[in-house]
Amino acid sequence: MKSIFILFPAILAVLSIYLSTKPFPSFKPPLIPGAHDNLQDAEVIRLAEGAVGPESIAFDPNGEGPYTGVADGQILKWQGNQGWKVFALTSPQRNECERPISAKMEHVCGRPLGLRFHPKTGDLYIANAYLGLQKADPNGGLVTQLITEAEGVPLRFTNSLDIDGDEDVIYFTDSSTNFQRREFMSTVLGLDKTGRLMKYDISSKQVTVLLRGLVFPNGVALNKDCTFLLISETTTCRILKLWLKGPKAGSLDVFAELPGFPDNIRRNSKGEFWVALYSKNGKFENWALTNPWFGKVFLKLPDRVKRLQSIIGEMKAHAIAVKLNEEGEVVEIFADSQGKTLKFISEVEEHNGNLWFGSVLMPFMGRYNLQ
Repeated sequence: MKSIFILFPAILAVLSIYLSTKPFPSFKPPLIPGAHDNLQDAEVIRLAEGAVGPESIAFDPNGEGPYTGVADGQILKWQGNQGWKVFALTSPQRNECERPISAKMEHVCGRPLGLRFHPKTGDLYIANAYLGLQKADPNGGLVTQLITEAEGVPLRFTNSLDIDGDEDVIYFTDSSTNFQRREFMSTVLGLDKTGRLMKYDISSKQVTVLLRGLVFPNGVALNKDCTFLLISETTTCRILKLWLKGPKAGSLDVFAELPGFPDNIRRNSKGEFWVALYSKNGKFENWALTNPWFGKVFLKLPDRVKRLQSIIGEMKAHAIAVKLNEEGEVVEIFADSQGKTLKFISEVEEHNGNLWFGSVLMPFMGRYNLQ
């Protein structure tokens, strides 16, 4: 019996190499009908030297930026021809936080994910994967810690946020109460259902859990009149809609089913929503997620074998941006189907006629002119 467990990783490694050169049709993610394969023409804007992973993008109330959080816990601000400057630090412990950062140090250095500016105060609110909800004032510097738990349960994977400036509240997600960000594969393959959606009242400093039992809740976005909130469930490839006001307040609907794994959601000035798909969903992905034993076996494999799987995934990487209207209908799909310029995108932000693209893995942002 022991010999089987010893041979299994080796067999899987050989199989993976074979599939990378001669993949079975069922392993190839399907093409998305109607997609414009135009994102290979996007402009690449490299980060400051050594910086990696501009997961989320934000512009301040004056239109300056973009601002982004990177893997070593810093918040950077782009200044056009002057390049990038450090705007804020999400942790005071910087001694071992040199870019690019190891995942093993993220809990010390901080890993900023979702970013949003308050439209009235100019404060920047940060969903820090390990350190909870934070705030930087308009001048930047060291952030202020707001909350690290909700109703007595620690925030283990704080992910994304949006702000209702009139009500002075923040809606944000905690993707799992079992796993941290660096264990995100366990969250997905283990079909973890402990994610939460919360509301933070800025004035009273009170936090309320609105939804529990979510499957990897990720991006969030309010509609223009703040009557409903969208939540992306990454593992299920769908967008949920929570009614906040009106006769359906408190009810939860499925807003859209997507052909891939959604990350962040951002609303544009017209009230439409851009959704970044981290990757497409094919037959193999569906099979893996409907057979829980596969995830359990995969997560027990040696790191070197899992890294091989990651390399093969990178060979097939691509970028997909989906625009939805307020009814959840697909309006447009932009793609870089070969990953020539953009891949592993985590956010799409429309600003002044441009689409800006973030990525949790890449050392650059993308910018695509819509005009």
